[in-house]
Amino acid sequence: MATITATITDQINLGDNARLVSWPLLTTTDTTGSAFQNPGDSIRSVQITGTFGAGGTCVIEGSNDGTNYATLADPQGNALSFTAAGIEAILENTKYIRPRVTAGDGTTSLTVTLLASRRSGRR
Repeated sequence: MATITATITDQINLGDNARLVSWPLLTTTDTTGSAFQNPGDSIRSVQITGTFGAGGTCVIEGSNDGTNYATLADPQGNALSFTAAGIEAILENTKYIRPRVTAGDGTTSLTVTLLASRRSGRR
């Protein structure tokens, strides 16, 4: 079981205040994305696309110590647990954030994309 490494790209067209983080091909074999660390980016949204397969579920987790993770929530307080493609804002601002596949079958193959930005100022 490998950890899927995130690709991080500064979004020049959005100014110096935004980053796009992508974890491609999360599966039931390679379930966890590497932790993205940047707590200064307090505005975050996450999008999940791909094939969920039978029972496929992906959660978005956060941690402040890099060891103990919990499922994060959207602004309405709902757990960020996806069973279909979608996009949601993230309520909590944690030091680390990562996606994790918790269920699915051999066809489950998901890409998680996070947009993280600051309210103002430069990196």
